[in-house]
Amino acid sequence: MQIERHGETPYSLHRTMTSAGYTLDKRAFIRWATGEKVPRSVQSMEILKWIERRYRLAPGYFKAKIPNQVRAARGHILKEVSAAERRRLSWHLPDDFNFRNPEEQEEILTWVQKVIITGSTGYRKFHAAAIRTRYAVRFGALQLRRRRVSVGNSEDVESDINDELVSSVVDAPAALDEEMRDLLCFKTSTLTQRGVQRSGVWNEETASQKLEHLGLLFGALTASPRTAVRGFGASLDCVCFAMLVFPAVWDWYLRWRERRRGFYTHWELDMLGLALAMVRRETGWIRQNRSLADRLKPIPDLVSEDDIVAAKCDWDGVCDVMSKHGKNRVKEISRVVRVHRDPFEPILTILEAESPVGEYRKITEEIARLIPDERRHPCSAAEMVRSFLMLRLGLHLGLRQKNLRELRVCFRGRIPTAERQLEDMKCGELRWSDKDCGWEVFVPSVAFKNASSSFFGSKPFRLILPDLGGLYERIDAYLDRHRACLLGPAADPGTFFVKTAKKSSTSAAYDQYTFYEAWRLTIQRHGIYNPHTGRGVIKGLLPHGPHNVRDVLATHILKQTGSYEQASYAIQDTPEMVAKHYGRFLPHDKSAIAARILNRVWEC
Repeated sequence: MQIERHGETPYSLHRTMTSAGYTLDKRAFIRWATGEKVPRSVQSMEILKWIERRYRLAPGYFKAKIPNQVRAARGHILKEVSAAERRRLSWHLPDDFNFRNPEEQEEILTWVQKVIITGSTGYRKFHAAAIRTRYAVRFGALQLRRRRVSVGNSEDVESDINDELVSSVVDAPAALDEEMRDLLCFKTSTLTQRGVQRSGVWNEETASQKLEHLGLLFGALTASPRTAVRGFGASLDCVCFAMLVFPAVWDWYLRWRERRRGFYTHWELDMLGLALAMVRRETGWIRQNRSLADRLKPIPDLVSEDDIVAAKCDWDGVCDVMSKHGKNRVKEISRVVRVHRDPFEPILTILEAESPVGEYRKITEEIARLIPDERRHPCSAAEMVRSFLMLRLGLHLGLRQKNLRELRVCFRGRIPTAERQLEDMKCGELRWSDKDCGWEVFVPSVAFKNASSSFFGSKPFRLILPDLGGLYERIDAYLDRHRACLLGPAADPGTFFVKTAKKSSTSAAYDQYTFYEAWRLTIQRHGIYNPHTGRGVIKGLLPHGPHNVRDVLATHILKQTGSYEQASYAIQDTPEMVAKHYGRFLPHDKSAIAARILNRVWEC
């Protein structure tokens, strides 16, 4: 249209463009005009800018008409950068990156690395440095996680880790692995063995976490002191669970973690709590297994021959000494413990807004704006709709990551899964309600982390999703077409959210890490405002945390109503918990909130 409007032809425009110094195959240029192909490279974007200047069009006129806006331009020149990292960086680099001076290029790359890739929070800096020194003992006793059992150096949060970590950890010897198997059986089995007592039962998530934490403890003990980890250097064959009854072992580990991090955190308190539980009278697993002492071997400067003799002669006495020592250490560390990671820091700019939900909603609106034509780009459209629904359902439901990624789906016209079956699977279901004429989310109380909370009272969670902002239209399109496109030839896991199945995919179901990565990628691309590209909608947002939309919901209601009780309804918890975690966001002028509610009477 623009060519005809200015009295030219594609051939004459190509000749003029070539004479101006731009290089492009004539046939490719003709296909641009006919719509058979679209510009993809950074060089092509420069040509579009030249045509816009030639025809006196607004900057970005042609680029805005490219059908797939979620595809980054190709051809950025990045020295000493792998192809995989180049693909990750391309989205966050401006189209004219290659034509800028080296100082500007360095400034842009530094900003992208700091804010988007590695993160600029204090914890992210610590984690980025710590993850380079990997350590752990990997147990094969229980494969609870689909991707990995034990992860070296994962510390006390879910982290963005790669498969290289798994190959860098040390496999536990058979005897140590058998001890771990016995511990897991003791804490996870429905019934204990005859003559054995226990206090509390671990679910799969807790057992997986303890498996990882103990692997890190033994990994630190066996790591060489000459490496960056600076471990103790104990022989792997000398490591056993019986050594955990000696205060010297725990004192070394606690001081090692304090030197590594710079201060004590709740991680150390949790580990001491685990130690105290294992040596507790009557119910402690270590205390009830005297035979563990048979595997004790002397470790210079840590476990002496006298310690081993004392343990074999008076096992209960040694456990009592450890119990007393551990309680004293808990009191001492509790006085100086510090919070290493502020969970609100990545989304603080949202929580401080007048309407936190309205602020976070901008991301979903940006995603909806950029969804490409599914007839031309079915896979890209499906992934964008999935990202849209992830954030929207998270904002409406206030569910934890586990409940959201394990949410099953019942298509319209099918019989919903019985509540008893959902309780056995410990997951919820999205289903169509003929009675309410809407999409219903039903989650049994046992599926929640805080199932014993007074909020539930053994009753299930049930919520009808509102048909707002095109939500039902997106859900119907996702279930009708997009979800099948993402699955491809892979087996259907039955969950609402599924991964993009590829030839290398073993399962289309999300796990803890892949779901976190999908959410973080969405925030990186569409949430964080990038001053160099103009993409993103929220200034000051950080992609790492991960984002907890429960914080957004609770803070929003707290700011609007000043009520801890109403805020607790949105995140399925108690007012006491809301007051403890979100009290800092309670408006200072509580009288103004009450006056605003009372003034509605006069407005009516």
